Amino acid sequence: MDVSATMRNNGESPEDMLQLQRKLAKEQRELKLRKFLYNRQSVMGLVIFVVVLLVAIFAPLIARQSPYAVDVAHRLQAPSKAHWFGTDSLGRDLFSRVVYGARISMTVGFSVGLISGFLGLVIGLYSSVSSTMDSIMMRICDGLKAIPSILLAIALMTALGADIKNVIISLAVVSTPNMARLARSSALVIKEQTYIEAMRGLGAGTQRILWKHIAPNILSPLIIQMTFVFATAIITEAALSFLGAGVPAPEPSWGAILSEGRTVIYNAQWMIIFPGIVTALTVLGLNLFGDGLRDLLDPQNG
Repeated sequence: MDVSATMRNNGESPEDMLQLQRKLAKEQRELKLRKFLYNRQSVMGLVIFVVVLLVAIFAPLIARQSPYAVDVAHRLQAPSKAHWFGTDSLGRDLFSRVVYGARISMTVGFSVGLISGFLGLVIGLYSSVSSTMDSIMMRICDGLKAIPSILLAIALMTALGADIKNVIISLAVVSTPNMARLARSSALVIKEQTYIEAMRGLGAGTQRILWKHIAPNILSPLIIQMTFVFATAIITEAALSFLGAGVPAPEPSWGAILSEGRTVIYNAQWMIIFPGIVTALTVLGLNLFGDGLRDLLDPQNG
C-alpha cells in the first residue's frame, strides 16, 4: 500500500506525511529489534561474544597468575584449584594463557574486520563509478581470491615476519577482496536508484554522492559481513600460530597453545580441550550473532 498516495488523497500535509513515514520506520526498527531479542540463537551469540570481549579487556583482573611465568617443577599438572585449566609443558598456568589469548584473538579480529571493511568500502565505492578502477581493482581481487586464504596468509607472514601487526596486515589483505566485491555490488544497485539520478540532476558531485548518499546505504551489509570476517580472522590467526607462522612465542595465542598441546596430547589432554573449546565457542558466538545482525539490519528482512 502506498502510504504517501493515500495521505495525499485524504488531503494530508507533507509534514503529516513525513511524520507518519518516520513513525512507520521507527516501528519497523522496533519490530526488528524485538525479533532479534526473541531469537535465542542470536542472543546466545551476542552473550558469548560479550563475555569473551570482557574477558579480553579485564584479563589482568581475571587471570590469577602471569601467563609467562615458567615453573618447570609443576609442568603438565592436571586441572586443580591452583591451576583451573592445568599447566603446560613449561609449567605455565593454562587458564591465564587462555584468558590472555582472548586479547590476541579479539585484537586481531577487530583490527582485521575494521581494516578490511574500510578498504573494501573505498575500493567498492570508487569501482562502482570508475570503469578503469573497476577493471584494475576487481582483477587484483580475483587474483587474490584465486589463492587459498591460508596459503596467501602464510606467504605474507613469511615475507613480513612473525608479529601480531603482520598477522593483522596479512589477514586484512586476505579479507579485503570479499569486502570490496560486496561493497561494489551494493553500490552498483544504489547508484541506479531514482534519488541518485535526482542528485546528479541537481548538480551534486561524485564525491558527495558516493560518501553522503551511497556509502551510508551500503554500510549494513558490510557491517554484517564484518562479523563473519571477525570470526574467520580468529580461526585463521589460530591456524597460523598453530603452524608457527603467526603470533611469536611466548605470546599466549590459542593456536600456539593447541600446537604445544599436540605433542603431549596423550598425557595432557587439557592443553587441547580448553583452548579448543574456547576457540570454537567464540567463533560460534560470532557466527550466531552475525546471523541475528543480518536479520536486524538487512532491509529485505522486514
